[in-house]
Order: sequence, then structure tokens, then C-alpha cells
Amino acid sequence: MTLRQHAGSVNGPTTAQRLRRAANLLNGSTLAGLAVALAARTRISRGPRGLIIAAGYRWRLPFAGAYTLGNVVLCRSTAADLLSRPALLGHEERHCSQYAWCLGLPFIPLYLAAAGWSVLRTGNPGTANIFERRAGLAAGGYPLRAARQP
Repeated sequence: MTLRQHAGSVNGPTTAQRLRRAANLLNGSTLAGLAVALAARTRISRGPRGLIIAAGYRWRLPFAGAYTLGNVVLCRSTAADLLSRPALLGHEERHCSQYAWCLGLPFIPLYLAAAGWSVLRTGNPGTANIFERRAGLAAGGYPLRAARQP
């Protein structure tokens, strides 16, 4: 099985996935993701469901093992490793949809505000973050409950 077949791109994206891809192209978030991927010298490949995978991301920030900019999923691992983790890929794909709903790059300050609120409430940037909760906390590697010490 080839990487392309494993990625699920043989059947192509659905109408909703094509609309998300078009929205993120038009709102500039995917172009920003590609610019970061190129600047970070990642290995860019097509992913499933209209996603673009930028593997081998080595910049210090953000700390996450994977994150999205538009329809670009930047990950520290290889593309094959990310594709072997469907829960994490699905989590990142939901963030791609959030970019479309937030009209692109406004997602970033909204996400940062939600992460700050989550840190204040739980001590963790994801646990009470509305964007992470809707993307799936466990799939993104976030604790489901606050672990804040008194």
C-alpha cells in the first residue's frame, strides 16, 4: 500500500472537504501554512481529505507535535507516522474546519485567547479551550479534566 493509498486520497475529498479547502485558500490561511512550511523546510505532501501534510517541522514554537494553519497540518514526525495516527489527524482536520469558520487567520488570536482562558481556569492551554474541546481533547493529547494544584 502506498502512502497515497494509505492517506485515503484515492477516493478524493467530499464536497464539504472541497469547500473547506477552497475557503481556507481564499481566506489566506492555507497560503500562510504553506509559507511557514516552506520557511521551516518541511517535507510537503498531499494528505487525505484535501489536507496538506508538512512533515519534519523543527521550529521551537508551537510546542505541539502537530498543528494546523488553514488546510496545512505541520507535524514534527514523518507524514507516514501522522497518517498512522487517525485520531490525531482527525483532531487536526477539525482545526482546519475551524479556520474556515473563523474566516482564516482571525482563528489565531481567537485560539490564543481561548488557550489563555483555559490556562487561567485549568492550568492547561487545551482543557477548557473551546477550539480544542470541539476538536477532541483526548485525540489532541490534552487532559480531559483540570489538573491544577491549589
